[in-house]
Amino acid sequence: MRRILSSAIKILVSGALLYLALRKANFADLASRIDLFSGAWLFLALALTFLQIFVGVLRWRIVSAECGAPLPLRQAMRYNVIGTFFNQTLPSSIGGDAVRLWLVARSGAGWRAATYSIFVDRAVGLIALAIVIVASLPWSSRLIVDEYGRSALMLIDFAALAGGAGFLIVGVLPWPWLKKWWGTHHIHACAVIANRVIFSTRNEPAIAIFSLLVHFLTVSIAWCVVQSIAAPVGLAQTFLLIPPVMLITMLPISIAGWGVREATMALAFGYAGLVTNEGINVSLLYGAVTFVAGAIGGLVWIFSAEKAARDKNAGPEAIEAAE
Repeated sequence: MRRILSSAIKILVSGALLYLALRKANFADLASRIDLFSGAWLFLALALTFLQIFVGVLRWRIVSAECGAPLPLRQAMRYNVIGTFFNQTLPSSIGGDAVRLWLVARSGAGWRAATYSIFVDRAVGLIALAIVIVASLPWSSRLIVDEYGRSALMLIDFAALAGGAGFLIVGVLPWPWLKKWWGTHHIHACAVIANRVIFSTRNEPAIAIFSLLVHFLTVSIAWCVVQSIAAPVGLAQTFLLIPPVMLITMLPISIAGWGVREATMALAFGYAGLVTNEGINVSLLYGAVTFVAGAIGGLVWIFSAEKAARDKNAGPEAIEAAE
């Protein structure tokens, strides 16, 4: 019952925010700007999306190995592509993580190692995103002309950065009860792994490169979308505005970020003195690109051996539990 209520709330949030954002959208204008030139840029955006998935796989394999759940490259790539499908279909922006968890656990790694690998990978990505936003604050603060917009940006980013720093600190605290109490045992274990992943001389360079590259590709995908409709948005503006939007979109309060992304993008563009409708247009096309990537992931899932095993064995209870 609780899962049904949670899903219903997320559907309502997505629907309400989409309604509020799309009231100002001009679909006729957007449609008139899409042509063969647009198609080439959108195809490039789709290609970059799969490159981003691959880079994420490279980081996830390092994390998984540290968690005791090593994954072959081909298998990890398949799991991540399948995850993109469930990110679009489950009532959460992190629904694909639950499916990846189930896939890794059923591959023989075990539930604990699988859970740790997903959680730590997500935490590392969040910390990297927060660092990127903090590093760009001197420029984004000048870009965002609205005082409330600047304050909201700094509040959200420093909250994410503080959360990430607090998580890492838990992993180095010497207090024995952190390892024994049921409420902190698993968090402490994940924090220890995260510190080992981020700060070890063996992993640090690769983790930093892959994490930053993932976010650079997010901006590149958005830039391709901007170019596809010739929106009056510069590359520097795209780089400064997209990461904070993605940070907010990660909140698990909607379906695949729909509604939250459109409303946040419109606000971000407005605060930066840009045309609000362009933010909505970019967000809708960005969502369309991720939807197509998810559809391809759905085909991979349909023809995968894991789905055949799921259908035979009555399905993954873990997905429902995670949601």
